[in-house]
Amino acid sequence: MKDPYAALRIKEFNIFLFVRFLLVFGWSMQFIVIEWQVYSITKDPLSLGIIGLMEIIPAFSMALFAGHIVDQREKRNLLAICTAAFSLISLGLFFLTTERITSSWSTNSVLYSIYALVFFGGFLRSFFGPTIFSLVALLVPKKIYHNAATWSTSTWKTASVSGALFGGFFISWIGVDKTLCLVFILVILSLLFTFLIKKKPILNKKIGEPMMQSLSAGVKFVFKNKAILGVLTLDMIAVLFGGTVAILSVFAQDVLKVGPEGFGILNASISIGSIVTMFITTYIPIDKNTGKKMLISVFIFGLSIIAFGLSSIFWVSILALFISGAADGISMVIRQTILQLKTPDEMRGRVSSVNSMFVGSSNELGAFESGLAAKILGPVVAVVFGGTMTLITVVATGALNPTLRDLDLTEDIEANEKE
Repeated sequence: MKDPYAALRIKEFNIFLFVRFLLVFGWSMQFIVIEWQVYSITKDPLSLGIIGLMEIIPAFSMALFAGHIVDQREKRNLLAICTAAFSLISLGLFFLTTERITSSWSTNSVLYSIYALVFFGGFLRSFFGPTIFSLVALLVPKKIYHNAATWSTSTWKTASVSGALFGGFFISWIGVDKTLCLVFILVILSLLFTFLIKKKPILNKKIGEPMMQSLSAGVKFVFKNKAILGVLTLDMIAVLFGGTVAILSVFAQDVLKVGPEGFGILNASISIGSIVTMFITTYIPIDKNTGKKMLISVFIFGLSIIAFGLSSIFWVSILALFISGAADGISMVIRQTILQLKTPDEMRGRVSSVNSMFVGSSNELGAFESGLAAKILGPVVAVVFGGTMTLITVVATGALNPTLRDLDLTEDIEANEKE
């Protein structure tokens, strides 16, 4: 029987997971608090969409360049630099929400300053993804890449649920500004632990390769690999149209009327579902019929999003979001496993950057789409429309991309285990 804890037996990988947990926990809590604060200030769902737009512009435009830089640089120090910069964003948001600033500055001044820091965060995020993705492969043997990918993704979602849950409660318990101060402390703590990881070798043999040539190689690799291209496209569309998280504050305040505690629970229910399924996948392999499992999971995700949009009962909404998180968790593990197994070591930064352009940036673009659709159509119709588009995308992908539909990773995983 395969060891479900293989990656956890490596000390540096455990440190990495702890660092990632702290970062994502802080980032998730910060996202929840800022979404709540901005909507409380403006009472305009479009303002929530603008937050997504402010993050996607730098994240998308810098993604390929960030991937090139990551492939050319030492990964541990790069992660430390990114974390240090993240701490400055958290510190700035803390100051912007203190009573001294909110009482002396105009509403627009505070709002635009928040947007500016979110913009800087988008720029920073374009480096975080490729750095973390590349570092995982340097911490564990190749034969357990799939196991490490599962634990890394599970840690990310565990931190997301904790951050979302506590973010909502902390708003009620200690206020917005003190919650953001806590985020700053967590990020500094993660920075300190980062230095417990040793510096890693740079596996790219083409150090100093011209940037445009390097970027072109990364993009061509993704577009030639139909399995990677298919899974990225599917997830991009699902996230783009199924992104209900961005307007959950609208549902919490205006539709379900459950306050900040309910807001935290709604956010947390998504990630709880993801965590449950991702821990299950450490025991139940996803190597057989991988493509079909991916398509089914995204289809269930779309159905649950529609159910949430139509619900006016709090516990039904929680259940719908839980199921959406469970389905999303499966698709996320499958995507990360495919990327880890199908990507050469020397191209991990660039491939991860393309991944962030497809999937990561679609989170923010989806936030803008959700905010805009909620303003024009109303929140309920906007969510139902997004879920319906997700279902249509799954059916179209299954019909038009047989490479993804028939994908099976059994041979890839067995080949790695023999190395």
